[in-house]
Amino acid sequence: MHRILAINPGSTSTKFAVYFDTKCVLKKAITHSFDELLAYKNVIDQFDFRKGLIIDTLVEEGIDVDSIKFIIGRGGMTYPMESGVYRVNNQMLKHAREGIVGQHASNLGPMLADFIAHQIPNAKAFIADPVVTDELEEIARISGHSKFERRSIFHALNQKATARIHAEKVGEKYENMRLIVAHLGGGISVGAHKYGRVIDVNNGLNGEGAFSPERSGTLPAGQLVELCFSGNYSSSQVQRMILGEGGFVSYLGTNNAREVEDMANAGDEKARFIQEALFYQVSKQIGEMAVVLEGKVDGILLTGGLAFNKSLESYIQNKAGFIASIFTYPGEDELEALAMNALRVARGEVEVKEYEK
Repeated sequence: MHRILAINPGSTSTKFAVYFDTKCVLKKAITHSFDELLAYKNVIDQFDFRKGLIIDTLVEEGIDVDSIKFIIGRGGMTYPMESGVYRVNNQMLKHAREGIVGQHASNLGPMLADFIAHQIPNAKAFIADPVVTDELEEIARISGHSKFERRSIFHALNQKATARIHAEKVGEKYENMRLIVAHLGGGISVGAHKYGRVIDVNNGLNGEGAFSPERSGTLPAGQLVELCFSGNYSSSQVQRMILGEGGFVSYLGTNNAREVEDMANAGDEKARFIQEALFYQVSKQIGEMAVVLEGKVDGILLTGGLAFNKSLESYIQNKAGFIASIFTYPGEDELEALAMNALRVARGEVEVKEYEK
């Protein structure tokens, strides 16, 4: 029996699970408030905090940590790479720490997996389908100015896992379908999946697409330039506006989408309006990806924590239901997706790739 620890550090949570082959014997999702994370200058500084949570919980739950031989973390903001399973190596760790293409909680994925693997005899550390998975068509890289190129940074692990689950559910192969997948969580990314490849997707981390509970999404460029050169804000302060203090945090003072939903349902007009604005922007992105797929869409899949909100599903059905049927897969399957990738490695079913950049 193969014992696997899967680790998924998100922008507002630390999720991890222990699997014995395909059986999940422990799953935890620890939510972090905005105020709690504000104590750390940057995401890498959260390493000891999150590492302690994982190890302490495993011990408290009576898990025999030394019996775990496969530790797989969410891939971070390294250089772009093909989808697949990668061994964690020193180059990957260096690039994750540096945040060479951006700072995000996913950078902690390989770091946490590597640290824990080094505490266990004969354990190995991996990542799979990182956020920098890049399958963009070349035309999708064009930004509008030669000094800038659009980058593929999105929730690849959950988007692909959800697409494969849906394809199996409807009796099709993922590689034969044209799908729009919207990951709706602490960050939001909406991708056009064409025959197994994500040919266009917004950079949901630092400035494209719909705003989210804590990210600003696309901002008016002219106003942003004026703010940057006003002398009133440092570079790090502006970065925090874009990532961490945008979206619901900026308008409503919280990154908790469930709290905003409760406020809206209780009659808070501002909360209702801002929540609807998020739904509106997501619907627009879905429309954009329908154009990318030339209107030939086999399904629109809604996933992530926000997909539990029935008002969102109803709103998007009203706005985008004419494009294709809408299917909702609330939450995310990233821990299971990670664990199954590790299991395929353990069984010798996939070739482990090396990160070489």
